[in-house]
Amino acid sequence: MIRAAIVGAGIGAEHLAGYRALPARFAVKTFCDLDTARARSVTGGDPGIAITGSLDAVLEDPDIDLVDVCLPPLLHADVTIKALEAGKHVICEKPIGRSLAEVDRMQTAADAAGRQVFPVFQYRYGRAMAQLDALIAADLAGKAFVASLETHWSRDAAYYAVPWRGTWAGESGGALLGHAIHAHDLLCHVLGPVAEVTGFADTRVNAIETEDCAAIAYRMQSGALATSSVTLGAGDDTSRLRFCFEGFTAESGTLPYAPAQGDWRFTARTKDLQTKIDAVLAGVEAGHAGFAGYLDAVADTLEGGPSKSVTLAQGRRSIELVTALYHSVRSGGPVELPLGPRSALYNGWTPGLG
Repeated sequence: MIRAAIVGAGIGAEHLAGYRALPARFAVKTFCDLDTARARSVTGGDPGIAITGSLDAVLEDPDIDLVDVCLPPLLHADVTIKALEAGKHVICEKPIGRSLAEVDRMQTAADAAGRQVFPVFQYRYGRAMAQLDALIAADLAGKAFVASLETHWSRDAAYYAVPWRGTWAGESGGALLGHAIHAHDLLCHVLGPVAEVTGFADTRVNAIETEDCAAIAYRMQSGALATSSVTLGAGDDTSRLRFCFEGFTAESGTLPYAPAQGDWRFTARTKDLQTKIDAVLAGVEAGHAGFAGYLDAVADTLEGGPSKSVTLAQGRRSIELVTALYHSVRSGGPVELPLGPRSALYNGWTPGLG
């Protein structure tokens, strides 16, 4: 049994539901938020979960194995490092840091403590992504040609009434960082690393500091090409992914926050291949999805078994891509990856860091 503490009662409520779906693997011992009444409301008054407003109390508790950081982005790196130094494993919501420098500090702290950091990318977990992974593993995909991503969501003034949202100081970025980051993680999960990116971004929807629209072109290391369209000014919330391979095309539905959990279409380029694809799809077991699937993989790792958990290196890759995107937007040209310590914006893209 892995004993966890959740820090932050916003997205922390959804994390709690994920833990509760896995009662044989996790026990949430403590819920921490400065607004203790809010934390108590999120837990539903569960007598088995202690409520505290003190992070230090969480870190000093020897019975807590795992700290789940669900705070605003500007706090992610410092709280994660503090938890690692206290001997805890850490789950950290996206984005795990505001710069490559911060993420590299996390890695140094994790190595020194002998503990692990798990970035949150729960969109990977669900039946459809398991099916796509199985088809690729069965060598039915072949060469990847192109991919297209749409993150078309609606965010209005009420959403940005939370003081830290839409600001460089609080949210650390806009739609590229806080919204499309999941679709871009899935792109890299399926097609591998990015070799080059060109991005355009602007603030067209809301009166905020950060971007809420973007158009991006990718060249992957495999040679595949991809595009991503992002806006927070859509009429509703939809996410769509489409991957065109040598063997088949995979196309998601439009579920905005759980694309891997919807019904996807897998269309072969030949009739014979469709028969093989359908046979593989029929044999895929869904397992847990969303946060529960993500946490199930974390437990597998912490218990020493085979795992599909998200690694800190993969979380760094997501921040590397965000760094390259902001560099491209500001420079007006393509940016090659990978990025090292001497790269532009290594120390951050937000004012005062970069």
